[in-house]
Amino acid sequence: MIRILLADDEAMVRAGVKAILGSGGGTEVVAEAGDGREAVELARAHRPDVALLDIRMPRLDGLAAAEEILRTVPGTAVAMLTTFSEQAYVARALGGGATGFLLKSGDPYELIAGVRAVAAGGAFLSPKVARYVIDGLGGGGGRLGREAAARARVQELSPREREVLGLVGVGLSNPEIAARLHLVEGTVKAYVSSVLDRLGVRNRVQAAIVAYEAGLVAS
Repeated sequence: MIRILLADDEAMVRAGVKAILGSGGGTEVVAEAGDGREAVELARAHRPDVALLDIRMPRLDGLAAAEEILRTVPGTAVAMLTTFSEQAYVARALGGGATGFLLKSGDPYELIAGVRAVAAGGAFLSPKVARYVIDGLGGGGGRLGREAAARARVQELSPREREVLGLVGVGLSNPEIAARLHLVEGTVKAYVSSVLDRLGVRNRVQAAIVAYEAGLVAS
C-alpha cells in the first residue's frame, strides 16, 4: 500500500484527487494538509511514501515545502501538482529533488501512474507538463535548437543506455526497467548512473526532460 500525504489549499481539489487515487487501488491518503507548513509537519509525523504537493499554498509554498520534506524526511518522495499557469515554478523545481510533475486537470490515469512511479523510485512527468516545461525552458536556438541538441547528446549514449533513458522518461523505476529489459537491478542502476553522468544532469527528472526533447518519449 502506497501511503500518501496530500497537500492543497483547496478542499475541493483535495477531495477530487483523493477520490481519483482511491479508485486506482493500492494507495491510501494518510494525511491532508491545507498549507505548506502543515504539509511539512504531517510528513514528519506520518512519514508517507509520497508527498503530493500543490505548488501555490499559504504560509509555505509547495516548492519550499518539498525542499524541507526531502531534507528532513528522506524516505518520502515528492510529486508536485501544477497547472499550466505555473510553468516557471515547475522549471524551478526541476533541480530541487521532486520526481513527479502532475496536472490537476489531467487524465486520472496519469495521477495514479505518477504516484506509483515516484513511490517506486522512478520519475514521472505528465506529458503535457513535460512539453510545457520544454517549451518554456528558453536557451539558445529555441525549442528546435534544444531538441536538436538533446538528440545529439542522446546519440553519444550506447543503444542500451538510450533504451534505459527512454524508460526513465516514462517514469519506470530501476526494478521495473530491470524487469522490462531482463536485467538485474544492479546493472540497471549502473546504466542509470552512467546516463545521468554522460548527459550532465542531476536527477531522473532532468534526464526525463532530455528524453522528451530527444523524442524518446511521446508527449
